[in-house]
This record gives sequence, C-alpha cells and structure tokens, in this order.
Amino acid sequence: MDDAVKISSNEILEMSGGRFTKKILTLVFVTRENQVLLGLKKRGFGEGKWNGFGGKVEKGESIEQAAARELQEECNLVSDKLERVGLLDFEFQDDPVVLEVHVFKTDTYNGDVKESEEMLPKWFSSKAIPYSKMWLDDTYWFPIMLEGSKFYGYFLYQGHSRILRHRVQQLDQVQCHFKEFRNGHGEL
Repeated sequence: MDDAVKISSNEILEMSGGRFTKKILTLVFVTRENQVLLGLKKRGFGEGKWNGFGGKVEKGESIEQAAARELQEECNLVSDKLERVGLLDFEFQDDPVVLEVHVFKTDTYNGDVKESEEMLPKWFSSKAIPYSKMWLDDTYWFPIMLEGSKFYGYFLYQGHSRILRHRVQQLDQVQCHFKEFRNGHGEL
C-alpha cells in the first residue's frame, strides 16, 4: 500500500514504522462575542476535561453531518454553518489507532445551551480559557483557532498525560500532513 494519508474512517494505513488504523472524529467550537463554549466531559474518553463538542463519524454520514449531530446531542445547539478550521492527528504510544480529528468553529447556531448526559457546557472568555483542565495539546493549537487561522497538528502521546512529540502548523487551507509530521521532516 502507498503511504497515502487521505483515508476514510477505519481504513488501514501502512507507513514506515508499522500499520495503523485511522479513526475519524469531529470537534466543534461555538463562539460569540469574545467567548467560546466548552463542555466538561462527564464520562468516557477525556472525562473531567473541558473540550469542544464532537465524536465519531457514523456509517453513512459525512464528517460535517457528524459534527452537526454531535453538537446537537452534546449541548442542544443546531448549526448548518460549520467552518472547517483544523485537522489534528493523535497517536498514542503502543496503540495502532490514530485519531484523525476534524475541527470546526461556528458563531451561527440555534437553540438554547443545555447539559447532556455526556457534557456540561459553559461559556468562557477567550482570555480565560481553562487550559490546565484541558488536553495538553490544546495549548499548542487552540490559540491559533481562536485568532481565526486554520491549522494542522500532530501529537504523539505517552498515555494521556505526556506529549512525546508534536508539531503544529498554521495554514492557509486545512489539509493533512500526517506523513511529514509523523516522520519528523518536511517543511510546509
């Protein structure tokens, strides 16, 4: 198999260093007047951390459809104006699954913010983001997103509390650079 990086959900990726499966996920951030809506994860992966709203892409739906569905399920907001602002690849040491996270932002939505079984939503000032209670990688790419720029990021974690290697690049257009960033070379 070629070292291609454009793959679909749960497709196998072969590269130097082994074989991987990519899991496609979404992450949506809602903004308003110098504020961002975050959700405190109440259960499952990332429990106890503040994050955006998102999750798995279900069979038969597009990435954008999954992002909109997850936003509604997790905080009761509906938006048909999701802007793709970033792409993040996460590897966890000794885990063959790479998480490919498509990041969206919107300031156009309907509904009232409501707590769900999975998330407790809360508005934060863009100058008071609770980075110490978020994933470690957020400090690298979140400010880029907040300033309105697009980005790609690669992170290699050891467990869930230590980043072994990372690289984040501000871009004109969202695109994947998994192969270059993972191998530690290739300038954009």
